[in-house]
Amino acid sequence: MTTRQAYHVRRILVAALMTASSLPLMAQAQSTPAPSPNLPYEATQDEEPILTDDQFEARLPKVESANPNAPLPSIDSWIDQQMPQQSTAPAELPPATDPAEEQELAQPLPPLGSVTVPANVASSADPNAKQPDIRYATSIEGFGKTGLEDEFRAASALMDGKGKAETAAMVQARAQEDEKLATRLFYSEGYYDATALASLDQAGDGTLKAVISVTPGKRYKIGDIVITAGPTVPPGLVRDSLPLKTGDYIVATLVEGAEANVALKLPENGYPFANVGQRDILLDPATVTGDYTLPVETGPRGTFRKITTSGDKQAFGADHMEVIKRYKPGELYDSRKVDDLRKALVATSLFSSVSVEPVRTGEAGPDGTEYVDLAVEQDAGPPRTLAGEAGYGTGQGFRAEATWTHRNFFPPEGALIGGVIAGTQEQGVSGTFRRSNAGKRDRTFQAGATLNHQKYDAYEAFTAGLNIGWARQSTPIFQKRWTYSYGAEILLTNEQVVIDPATADKTRRTYFIGGLPVQIGYDRSNDLLNPTKGFRANLRAEPEGSLQGSFSPYLRASFDLTGYYPVSDSLVIAGRAKVGTITGVSRADVAPSRRIYAGGGGSVRGFGYQELGPKDANNDPIGGRSVNEFAVEGRYRFGNYGVVAFVDAGQVYESSMPEFSDMRYGVGLGGRFYTNFGPFRADIAMPINRQPGESKFALYIGIGQAF
Repeated sequence: MTTRQAYHVRRILVAALMTASSLPLMAQAQSTPAPSPNLPYEATQDEEPILTDDQFEARLPKVESANPNAPLPSIDSWIDQQMPQQSTAPAELPPATDPAEEQELAQPLPPLGSVTVPANVASSADPNAKQPDIRYATSIEGFGKTGLEDEFRAASALMDGKGKAETAAMVQARAQEDEKLATRLFYSEGYYDATALASLDQAGDGTLKAVISVTPGKRYKIGDIVITAGPTVPPGLVRDSLPLKTGDYIVATLVEGAEANVALKLPENGYPFANVGQRDILLDPATVTGDYTLPVETGPRGTFRKITTSGDKQAFGADHMEVIKRYKPGELYDSRKVDDLRKALVATSLFSSVSVEPVRTGEAGPDGTEYVDLAVEQDAGPPRTLAGEAGYGTGQGFRAEATWTHRNFFPPEGALIGGVIAGTQEQGVSGTFRRSNAGKRDRTFQAGATLNHQKYDAYEAFTAGLNIGWARQSTPIFQKRWTYSYGAEILLTNEQVVIDPATADKTRRTYFIGGLPVQIGYDRSNDLLNPTKGFRANLRAEPEGSLQGSFSPYLRASFDLTGYYPVSDSLVIAGRAKVGTITGVSRADVAPSRRIYAGGGGSVRGFGYQELGPKDANNDPIGGRSVNEFAVEGRYRFGNYGVVAFVDAGQVYESSMPEFSDMRYGVGLGGRFYTNFGPFRADIAMPINRQPGESKFALYIGIGQAF
């Protein structure tokens, strides 16, 4: 009959195996076996007697009387005879001690932990001189094919010391820490029989050598898997959520990851109050397996009901949160929709802190569920912000824009925005009202007015405008796959117009324009400001026309396509293509500011802003009715820095359809500094086959990638 030896392991590493008690230092010492308790004591031949026979006889009390029947003397008198005679002279007192010495002796000793051992013995010549460090070598033995040696070396205190220490005691302490580290690492991978021994050897020349010797032992596998939980819908939900199977090695990270998956999947499938208990693993050295038991309290199955909110400073109430949520009352509880609501509240930028937690109601819901409310605890943050951006482009000059925003001037989420543009060739002011989540999640309503002055080589315009629109756009928190916008705008603009390109004669005209802009976008890229893979497509169309006299409509439209391909973790190839058109009207009947231009940082680099296309007699651009643009660039990143090489191409045509001919090319290099809100960009480019009047090179500075 064999006896089964078993051990309990309640917590596996990172939560328990990493915190398991470390083994005591293992040292081998020889010991003498104790005598058997069942045998009589026997003196060996080498033992010496305590007293000789003569000494023993001399110690016996002498009989004073020859009569054997005479009484014996009292025991007290015999003891007095054995005691040394005391002197009757008065004893001398010890000399008196100094009171100061007595006080010092009465002070308590310092605690052991406060006693500092000197690093080395100081030289009598210079007691303050720094003593040389002790050098040591490290030897690691026994890891074999476990695959843990590299991880051990990375965390080793001995290896981190780089072979130097102030004292030998410090080397010993590091070795002891490494001994514990090795044991923890083995436990974390299922080697529960592993042992580790640290020792210090000293060579004849005094060099220290620290040796970490390990014995992994056998690696344990998972035996039976037992889940103790109540019934679920669907049946087996807990076991299906636990990705462990019999025969897997008992690896700490895998076990904890599997349990975390249970804690994740249950709230996603209607169990908001599920709780995963402490595991129990019963190890059997005979079979080198561990039977795994996991208790789980599922709690009630829940359905959504209503939102409640509390907080000393509230940005808005529960009624607006009901607009933002993506679930319907009576719908099965899903923690992913709760997380989505939390992110949407954070995205409003109106809270300094906000939390969303499920609350039991005890009220019965549909299909045997229990209604669950969501409690939102909010603390409104400062609603006002000041923001600014600045950039420079050849042909466009310096441009800076500042905005003041009160994000909740008209609650809920009714923002008032004031903007100012100051630049060498553009100045303007604007006012905007914007309501986010306007009656529907992710829908934005906006209305605004602008006053603007622009003076470029292509035109000079004084413009006043009114606009209104609805949109669904991406944000840094929620990058959306589909985006759209639609609306209406009215412009009143006074502009300088070239009457005859052959003579460059100019005059001023006033245009009264109405338009209905529509945009739709599709985004499969992985980042809004710094994409490294995927693609984007964007189509924009704006039917517009002159509102002076008889209405003469025409269509302005463009299509952009960009793509990103990661060659490696550090190198990305990006490409862009664009076509645009104005149809239904001649170029002369289109206000110069509404014509199509190309050239500049967001167009064809290497050329000045709006520099490409038809020109007048003074070699100033006059715009066209169609465009085609192409660009390709390689983006190489190292740490927070990057370099870019690019080739751009494009041209503007007088015809309404792009001709894909007479293409102009620009080449250049750029630098990137990556921040948490996007890359800072600086590009320099030059045109190929430069024409008279064109820039020798162009510089572009801004935030975000060029495309």
